[in-house]
Amino acid sequence: MGLEVNVATISLLLILLTTAINAQTRVFDVRNYGAKPNIDITEAVARAWKDACAYPGSSKVVVPEAMYRVGNITFLGPCKSPIEFNVLGSIHSPGDPNYFKGDRWIAFQSIDYLIVSGTGYFDGEGETAWSRNGCSKNGYCAHLPISIRFDYVTNSIVRDISSYNSKQFHIHALGCQNLTFDHVTIKAPQNSPNTDGIHIGRSTKINVINSQISTGDDCVSIGDGSRDILIQGVNCGPGHGISIGSLGMYQNEQPVSGVRVISCNLTNTSNGVRIKTWPDSYPGSASDILFENIIINNVDAPIIVDQGYCPWNVCKPEIPSKVKISNVSFKNIRGTSARKSAVVLVCSSSLPCENVELRDIDLRYNGKDGPATSRCVNVNPIIGGYQNPPPCTIRTVF
Repeated sequence: MGLEVNVATISLLLILLTTAINAQTRVFDVRNYGAKPNIDITEAVARAWKDACAYPGSSKVVVPEAMYRVGNITFLGPCKSPIEFNVLGSIHSPGDPNYFKGDRWIAFQSIDYLIVSGTGYFDGEGETAWSRNGCSKNGYCAHLPISIRFDYVTNSIVRDISSYNSKQFHIHALGCQNLTFDHVTIKAPQNSPNTDGIHIGRSTKINVINSQISTGDDCVSIGDGSRDILIQGVNCGPGHGISIGSLGMYQNEQPVSGVRVISCNLTNTSNGVRIKTWPDSYPGSASDILFENIIINNVDAPIIVDQGYCPWNVCKPEIPSKVKISNVSFKNIRGTSARKSAVVLVCSSSLPCENVELRDIDLRYNGKDGPATSRCVNVNPIIGGYQNPPPCTIRTVF
């Protein structure tokens, strides 16, 4: 019932917002502000946005078909009426990472009733930055910009756009409410570090639907404070899968709850569906989580709960995580595992996972070292339906 209500809400928001934008919309074409192909149009697009945002009726900023360069810019609200940012051409980032002094390239901030649309794309030109600050050694890209940020955006839709080769995350949503990403395409090489497709943090009622994500890190990552999140119809791969976390790294993290990952396909990813928390962590929680109807194609770790997540060896793995995981269901997950360990549930010894369900799991492994296995640490999952591999063939309690 909850999913049906969520989908109906998305459809209604799309109809209402599109109707509001299309009713006597005033168009603000960046060419009328001096924009020309193959040059920096930062000033032109900033002026177009300023005028459109101040317009008393619905407005649309149009970036027409051509190649343009745009520097660091924030499209700031609140605006007087619904507003659309329509990209038909390609918008390219400055290549030099030293150009950026902050954590973003393009940002939409404090806007209600926004549409970002178009058949064009944003190119972060990340090839110039991925080797900086140890990225190639440890996967951590310090001080590199996120391609597109949505900060405190409400009742809005991002549809049909593409993001290529971000220097860090492609898209980041922070403090947003009722924001939908629909038919978004994200591409970066498999070896591009820290290029999460869509990261969600401290936001409510966020939907990522019908999208294609191929990148070097998580296709979708869900950070602390995220509630009522729907990920549906996402094709992920290559990448690191669809992840909740990592959680527990910072003080005062807010709970994660009400996450639904449904009808997604994962192909040639290092992880499938995952929850990850740091050892020796700050307190936190993740609860009311559903992974259902997931197709797995040659994935290294199809189902994983990892409460000892420590990718750069900068933590104390002997100290258990203080993030509590509860009420998690993995249902109807099927396909092929690239490794023998198809199901890995490693929970905290100080706060064991509670109410974790495995139902109708069918993960095949065709390696020479035998059939797939399932490992359970500090958890007694609820078992239902068909199980391949058999549940908890390897069990450990610390």
